[in-house]
Amino acid sequence: MQPQFDLAAAARSLATVVEGITDDQLSAPTPCADTVVSQMLSHVVGLTEAFRQAATKESAGQSAPPSLDIPLPADWRTLAPARLTALTAAWHAPEAWDGDAEAGGIVLPAPVMATVALDELVIHGWDLAVSTGQSFGADPRDLAILREFLRETDPEGTPGLFGPVVEVDAAAPELDRLLGLTGRDPAWRPAAPAVS
Repeated sequence: MQPQFDLAAAARSLATVVEGITDDQLSAPTPCADTVVSQMLSHVVGLTEAFRQAATKESAGQSAPPSLDIPLPADWRTLAPARLTALTAAWHAPEAWDGDAEAGGIVLPAPVMATVALDELVIHGWDLAVSTGQSFGADPRDLAILREFLRETDPEGTPGLFGPVVEVDAAAPELDRLLGLTGRDPAWRPAAPAVS
């Protein structure tokens, strides 16, 4: 099957955010409760490899659910961009889109798995950007794909994946509405440090 969309734009946006993160921001909070930037970065490093292996089918029968308890690798600044590049390349191969794909202990039709990968890149790109005071740009084509993917999201959320839907004004930007569907408040910002 020919690739149905390209992960390159989302991967580039996430790589740009990762490049802008400073060491003193690693302990900063993220929009995900009880998750700091270093944990989110570790998750990104892991998920990029997991979704690459999903594309190549090498993870079939042996993938494991994701964990936020894996320490951030010391070489994350080079490892994350390299894995994003490899992930994009893997999903360029037509055979990646055939049959089923496995990641995180879950088996899905390959096109659906690619959409989940896209969702992870875009949403965690925003998570890291807003947590570290950076701007975040998402490709409108990616947002359209994800809007369709998430349009029937359970308002109560999906345990382990999305929190309860956050109501967002229908006139809000597309990214904000998408964030609401994943249980995120698009207005979230880290609390300002206390002034003594």
